[in-house]
Amino acid sequence: MDRSQGPLRGTVVVDLSRALAGPHAAMLLGDLGARVIKVEQPGTGDETRGWGPPFVGPEAERISTYFLSCNRNKESVELDLKSEDGAEQLTRLVRAADVLVENFRPGVLDRLGFSARRLGELNPRLVLCSISGFGHDGPEGGRAGYDQIAQGEAGLMSLTGPTSDEPTKAGVPIGDLLAGINGAQGVLAALVERERTGRGGVVRTSLLSSIVGVHAFQGTRWTVAGEVPRAMGNHHPSIAPYGAFHCADGVLQVAIGGEAQWARFAGVLGLDAADPRFADNEARVVHRGALVAEVERVLAGDTRDHWLERIGGVGVPCGAVRTIDQVYAWEQTRSQGLVVDVEHPDLGRVELPGSALRFAPYSDPEAAPAVEGHLAPPRLGEHTGSVRAWLDGLDRAGTRV
Repeated sequence: MDRSQGPLRGTVVVDLSRALAGPHAAMLLGDLGARVIKVEQPGTGDETRGWGPPFVGPEAERISTYFLSCNRNKESVELDLKSEDGAEQLTRLVRAADVLVENFRPGVLDRLGFSARRLGELNPRLVLCSISGFGHDGPEGGRAGYDQIAQGEAGLMSLTGPTSDEPTKAGVPIGDLLAGINGAQGVLAALVERERTGRGGVVRTSLLSSIVGVHAFQGTRWTVAGEVPRAMGNHHPSIAPYGAFHCADGVLQVAIGGEAQWARFAGVLGLDAADPRFADNEARVVHRGALVAEVERVLAGDTRDHWLERIGGVGVPCGAVRTIDQVYAWEQTRSQGLVVDVEHPDLGRVELPGSALRFAPYSDPEAAPAVEGHLAPPRLGEHTGSVRAWLDGLDRAGTRV
């Protein structure tokens, strides 16, 4: 599917956000075909333009790979929102838009003269997506929200790492990314609701709510069973064997989801599946230490590739642990459209991580082509002139809300 023909074609998104959560939400909408106009501070732009190394490109125009990761399929407009002209141009954009995405600290947009109530007056059909660190209200609603802070405050770091004494952040800013995904999901729901009512509304999410919202079984261990989960490395707290194991030359991951799989796995390794310590999942969890020692004793006798073939050959889920370069070289990754080519005005042809979605009609459901036709992340202010000209055209035609 060419993104210009995506399900959100004709939808205009104004992206006032910076850093990652908001830009990620707006980028996801752009992947689906929306026109995304990114509003940036003149001269400096989104702060992620300066986040590095690594930087790429000519020394005079260094480009942050961080910025490239979350701003594909956007146009860039420079506006000083504190100036009279900036406020006027934002007002024009709001009247022309379907969606506005922002992740200022709560109250900042109000002080700029664009409170949620004012935005609704300017454009009653506007969907406002507002992302914060810890929520827009409550006793700590005004706090600034950066991902690692939120990972710690929301309990995620206490669940991650080798032991409970070494709380560890995730390897990607998962709070920001989840908030972006939730924000985009909320926008889509609000757009569907607008089709019924003719009116927009406010969608709110936060890093805190996005992380707590994916606590899943770790959350109910406490809320229902009264058990406080702790970090325990690369093994599952409620299923065994389920985790990472050392072979002669590397690490192998195995996920045993049921007793039939356990019997096949034990057979391959020459273990006694009926050993009372390991006879069912509950027993295996209780005796996890002994189980891991037995499994690794056997796996140490051969290579990871050998065991991947043997274990996978009997239908037991298993896998290697790949480095990032290996993931992007993997044909399965590329077959899913997870690497996209874009033409950048300064860098030439570059590859970016792609959209997680694919679309196909019922007439050819197996086709499901990857989303294509992506635009490179923009230069700062690259589209200021063209966007102003477009707004002028709307004024002349009288097609605003």
